[in-house]
Amino acid sequence: MSFKREKTKDYFLLDTSVENMFINEYMASAPEGYIKVYLFALMYTNLGVEFDNGDIAKQLMMEEEDVLKAWTYWEKMGVIRKVRKSSDNGLDYDVEFVLLKSMLYGSHEESQQHSPDQGINAQMANREYKEMFARIEKALGRVISGSEMGEVLSWINDFGSDPEVIGYAFEYCAGKNKKTVKYVGAVIRNWITDGYRTMEEVNAHMEQIEGRSADFKRVFQALGFKRNPTEEECRIMGTWFDKMDFGMETVLEACAKTSGISSPSINYVNRILENWFAENGSRPKAEGITNSDRMRYYEFLRDREEREAEERKQEVYSKVPRIKEIDEEEQKLASSLSRIAVSNRVDKKEATEEIREKIDRISTDKAFLLTDNGFELDYMDVRYQCPLCKDTGMLDTGERCQCFKEITEEKISLAMKA
Repeated sequence: MSFKREKTKDYFLLDTSVENMFINEYMASAPEGYIKVYLFALMYTNLGVEFDNGDIAKQLMMEEEDVLKAWTYWEKMGVIRKVRKSSDNGLDYDVEFVLLKSMLYGSHEESQQHSPDQGINAQMANREYKEMFARIEKALGRVISGSEMGEVLSWINDFGSDPEVIGYAFEYCAGKNKKTVKYVGAVIRNWITDGYRTMEEVNAHMEQIEGRSADFKRVFQALGFKRNPTEEECRIMGTWFDKMDFGMETVLEACAKTSGISSPSINYVNRILENWFAENGSRPKAEGITNSDRMRYYEFLRDREEREAEERKQEVYSKVPRIKEIDEEEQKLASSLSRIAVSNRVDKKEATEEIREKIDRISTDKAFLLTDNGFELDYMDVRYQCPLCKDTGMLDTGERCQCFKEITEEKISLAMKA
């Protein structure tokens, strides 16, 4: 005879055992978020399920950096151990939950609770750390708090960051008027992720950025931005010149594609250049036709189409003067809508709705007048050869339009002669 117990596959119907020692001795004084991290990870550890700090952060709606701080806190308290996998990467470790009952039978040193403040005081005896905090306080223009000290030290323990790099990071961020510890922590973490751990590596990285600063400024001018680029924008722009090997002329050509976009962005230009690079590994060209030829062709088409649309409009205005009055009235109402949108009027919603009703009403009148006088509804509209890209060669997604590849020398020649 054998005995079996039914097993459930629904994890949330099972139980997680938490030692009373943790509840009595550790939980009351611990930050609430750190308790969540401990219990959540303990549950999945008991289930034998694979997960990582990113999963914990997502499930608990926390920043991954805060999860890392939680593990540093619990390690100092002696309730978990970090089992390092690599000496080069301070973030590459497994977490081992300590059996707290066994601490009762261990040495006094093992069973003693470790205060984070004690850890800070011990590390502050290090001359290198003292110099680092002196630089930090000078950069911030104030005295750093105990909790901030603990956070800075966690970057050394968890990220494997260099104290000299941390001091420089605070000075660098302060120069950009960014003086929060959280912001500096994000910068340091990005440097480490990109492989810049030592001062020598960071200096080389910063020299590269400074060397490209004139190029980045030129790109921002082309896009009409009146601010400095962020680090992420600098990284993206750097790939255009260094990895894709594009010249400034090609990059500015991509920037020009944003002229019809209401909110141009670095990401939009990046998609354009990535598409160009994917086509031939460089700026796209066709036999006998350069990009400049294609752009001049598109510009010629748009000029011709807009001129023809204006001629048709004047024809309609001449035959039906009331339509011109309606167009002028629509423009005034559209301007009123824009002013209301940025105003602080208490009746903004009602006023907006009233104007839109007027626009709908006169637009209906205009449609009747056009058809009654033998004109199609879109008679005055610009008639693009390619309605998808409006004869620009670029779709709203930043991708190259199919018509771009269909341009031939013959097509250009025929258009110019027409």
